[in-house]
Amino acid sequence: MNRREAIKAGSGTTVLAMMIGAGLIKPTDAFAQEWNKNAFEAKNLNDTVKALGGTSAVESKDITFVNAPDIAENGAVVPVGVQSRIGKTDMIAILVEKNPNSMACSFNIPDGTEAVVSTRVKMGQTSNVHAVVRADGKFYYATKEIKVTLGGCGG
Repeated sequence: MNRREAIKAGSGTTVLAMMIGAGLIKPTDAFAQEWNKNAFEAKNLNDTVKALGGTSAVESKDITFVNAPDIAENGAVVPVGVQSRIGKTDMIAILVEKNPNSMACSFNIPDGTEAVVSTRVKMGQTSNVHAVVRADGKFYYATKEIKVTLGGCGG
């Protein structure tokens, strides 16, 4: 490790320690959020909603897919974006129905921010992709089928 790398590595830790010492953040704020194992191991939409703390989800036209193709030529890197126009959205999750574990990712949306997320997911085959939104303690969803082709042949 050279001098620059040592300073760079130490500076983040030093700033974090100073913020904790000054009472600006609590030590627990610096840790990653606990992983919801049950939600990621759920096999379908309803089980995932239950694992996330809901009872059921209602389909909503206020959830739209952005940056998600109708046909993906490479299932290893499928771009998926989701936007929620539902007020008080605080979580967006993306589920791929035919994957072994359907929940691909989950994003917490801080208050006052636009509820838009974008990522890439892996899809083994053509499947419905569900966007699940938690807003004001209720769950909503939208679905889009994305076709996955092998070798980009379009079939």
